[in-house]
Amino acid sequence: MKTVARLFAALSLALSLVGGAWAADASPGSLANLDCVKCHAKPPADIAAAGGAHKTSVSCLDCHIGHPPAVKRPIPQCSMCHSDKPHYKLSGCLSCHKNPHRPKDISFGRNITDPCLSCHTGQIKQLRENKSKHSALNCSFCHDVHGKIPQCTQCHKPHSSDMTAADCKNCHKAHMPKVVTYGPALPNKSCAACHKNAMSLLSASKTKHGKLLCVTCHQNKHKMLPKCQDCHGTPHPAGLMVKFSRCQDCHNIAHNLNNWTNAAAAPVKAKKATTKKR
Repeated sequence: MKTVARLFAALSLALSLVGGAWAADASPGSLANLDCVKCHAKPPADIAAAGGAHKTSVSCLDCHIGHPPAVKRPIPQCSMCHSDKPHYKLSGCLSCHKNPHRPKDISFGRNITDPCLSCHTGQIKQLRENKSKHSALNCSFCHDVHGKIPQCTQCHKPHSSDMTAADCKNCHKAHMPKVVTYGPALPNKSCAACHKNAMSLLSASKTKHGKLLCVTCHQNKHKMLPKCQDCHGTPHPAGLMVKFSRCQDCHNIAHNLNNWTNAAAAPVKAKKATTKKR
């Protein structure tokens, strides 16, 4: 009997010396983070691959306080740490953040908007103040994975066959697509896709206008129509400018200056012809 008692005492002492998760008197305080991987291989692997701040700022034991059988399910509430932003007031965290060990791998259906608005206030402001078909869509209709910026061409056909998805953003912003703005170096092909007649006339022109970019005159914003005087000032004597107040009275249109007319010249030529005939 004494032998059995001694053997049991020796076994208990050996187990207590092992320490960590395997100690006979193991308690939450005796666990180390390295012990977790002995049983839980996938969560540590997920944390290592895409844990974000869950990898760099906290450890397993910072979130999972206690361990079976001390507690039945040592799964923490997100609000234990995340509480100081409007986004953290939302319920149902796991509906988007399906794996807390990879917290920024976020995916959802195509009918989500309200959770997005707790962070992305600038985008919804643009959508609501600049109405378009995009304004009626849920955010996740386009952004079905968090952080995904879709290509316009996945829904929209380009204006011309030589335009790529990268060209779209030269004129359009996704959250206000009808407000068409562009920079001073926009190539003429981007305009020609819709304004074929104007581009055809301009390309055939032998004047200086034929060598300019469209955006040299039509600056910054779509449908901006410049005045000839913005570049040319008052090129003719005052009396002529009074008689012909509109440049196009003589110079036709800016895209086709070669085909010019002079409304005053026609009757003079006709009169000379009549006089000569007599």
